[in-house]
Amino acid sequence: QLQLVESGGALAQSGGSLRLSCSASGFTFHNYAIGWFPQAPGNEREGSSCISSNGGSTNYADSVKGRFTISRDHAKNTVYLQMNSLKPEDTAVYYCAAALTSMSSMTSLSPSRFRSWGQGTQVTVSS
Repeated sequence: QLQLVESGGALAQSGGSLRLSCSASGFTFHNYAIGWFPQAPGNEREGSSCISSNGGSTNYADSVKGRFTISRDHAKNTVYLQMNSLKPEDTAVYYCAAALTSMSSMTSLSPSRFRSWGQGTQVTVSS
């Protein structure tokens, strides 16, 4: 059974850093692109960052380019999101999601492309 578990969410100050983790189990990790999707209260879930199944391609929303870095460790079946220079507008529940793909370089920031989701981890950035 495919399972994604997020961790690392916390309260941080503006300008600070956090690292989120998404641990995967129950599926062939290297066949899936993994994305991070924050959802702020009252807003729709949106794409923030994505890494291809082979780890060679990444994709970022304009709002996080230069501040966030997504990476994956195939030995640990884990995807990380390093979040630097945090802003109050980064406050959201962050979900990781997996998209099965035959294209090893595929990335997407569209939630509809992803079929499997974790339970989310709360990130709160104070000003």
